[in-house]
Amino acid sequence: MMSPHGQRPVVVGVDPERPSRMVLAWAADEANRRHLPVHVVQAWKPVTREDIWPRLWPELHDRAHLLRTAGEHALDEAARFIGERHPALQVSARLVDGDPAEVLNRQAERAVVLVLGSRPLSGVRELFHSGAVTLPLIAHASCPVVVVRDPEHITQQPAYIVVGVDGSRTSRDAVDYAFEAAALRGAELRALYAWNPSRLSVAEEYRVEQESRRVLAETAAGRRELYPGVELRHEVVRGHPVAVLAEASKHALALVVGTRGAGGFTGQLLGSVGQGVLQHARCPVVTVPGPVGPGGLTRGASG
Repeated sequence: MMSPHGQRPVVVGVDPERPSRMVLAWAADEANRRHLPVHVVQAWKPVTREDIWPRLWPELHDRAHLLRTAGEHALDEAARFIGERHPALQVSARLVDGDPAEVLNRQAERAVVLVLGSRPLSGVRELFHSGAVTLPLIAHASCPVVVVRDPEHITQQPAYIVVGVDGSRTSRDAVDYAFEAAALRGAELRALYAWNPSRLSVAEEYRVEQESRRVLAETAAGRRELYPGVELRHEVVRGHPVAVLAEASKHALALVVGTRGAGGFTGQLLGSVGQGVLQHARCPVVTVPGPVGPGGLTRGASG
């Protein structure tokens, strides 16, 4: 999906009942920084008789009609809000029939970044909402995915972005994204490597800490020349990765991690650490599938 002028947009998925203005504002501000259009999308999974018990069909059919109408209204309101926040932005909005995960994953193929909220849903409500598909999207999306459940912390001075590093390919891609994001915001960058020293001897602890510092230095190598205005801080922190990242996120503009790691931060494909970060971080979380090229776009995407 491309904008009429050929630019890859910032795509934001909205909830049909309660579109979050915080999510819309993040997407609008990011598009404004990058001078890109915004595409607002609502994924709609049509309800059929085969999906539910016959006795529930009349009630849920009426409910679905009301929700679709509300969703169309929410799209209009979302586009209006973004336009008022940044009048110069090109804004489009579309309601797309289909499974939410599949619809938004297709949108991600042509997006610079996909922006979502995070509101857990369950039961019958999942038929009508995209909030329950956040984890599958992060695991499979071809562009960086931003989950905005808390605001950027702009009062901390100097403002900073946190990036998790573990030496894996996707953590290096996350560092690329984090440098660019920090440069766009005029912020510092904190590169963190977390490790748990339990059951290690003193000699082993020293060796692991030195190795961690080596990985941090190698991961950031070359980026400073590309972004000379970004102040970089390397930090090796003892503790569980989720706890370390959650603490670091309390005053951060954003937290950036890769979707697959080597065990330091993200572990397996959005495993327990990745899910823990999404649950406990106190700022927007950016997951980067990598590799990411200039402008936040995953290298290798067609178009």
